[in-house]
Amino acid sequence: MTAKPFIYVFNVDDRELGDKDFQKQLADSVAPAQSIFLNAQFESDLTDLDEADAREMLADAGLKESGLDQLARVGFDVLGLQTFLTAGVKEVRAWQIHQGWTAPQAAGVIHSDFERGFIKADIVSYDDFVAAKGSMNEIKEEGKLRQEGRDYVMQDGDIVDFKFNV
Repeated sequence: MTAKPFIYVFNVDDRELGDKDFQKQLADSVAPAQSIFLNAQFESDLTDLDEADAREMLADAGLKESGLDQLARVGFDVLGLQTFLTAGVKEVRAWQIHQGWTAPQAAGVIHSDFERGFIKADIVSYDDFVAAKGSMNEIKEEGKLRQEGRDYVMQDGDIVDFKFNV
C-alpha cells in the first residue's frame, strides 16, 4: 500500500484502558504498525491538572505515562527522530534530528555555518546533567563533559555546546 509508517491510536474507555488482552487483540490486528491506547476524556482531564496532580491521576489509573506522551515518544521512534539540547545563559532549546546523525549534521540544524565550520562538540548526557542538578562545574569535576569530534553519532538527550570557526 505505502512505505510510510503507521501508528494506530485507539480511543478506548476506562475499562478497555486496563484490559491488556483486549489491547493485545487490537494491536495484533494492525501489526506490524505500532499501537497506542488512550482515553481522550482522561487525557483532556490530565491537561487541566498541574504536574503533581497529573502524576497522581496517572498512578491511580495504573499508568506510567499519558497517552499523549506515548504518542510523542512512539511518533519520534517511528519517524526515526531524536532530540538534542543546547543550553546557554539566555535560552535552553531542543532540536530534532534524525537518529544516526553526526555532531556536524546536528550543528547544521542550528545554522549551516555551524556544520561547515564544525571543530568539536562539548557534550553531556541529559541524565548526567540532571544528576548534577544542572551544575556544569560538578559535571566537569566528575569528568562527565566529553569533547567529541566529527564522527560522533548524536544520542537522544545530548546537551551540546558546538565549537566552530567560519
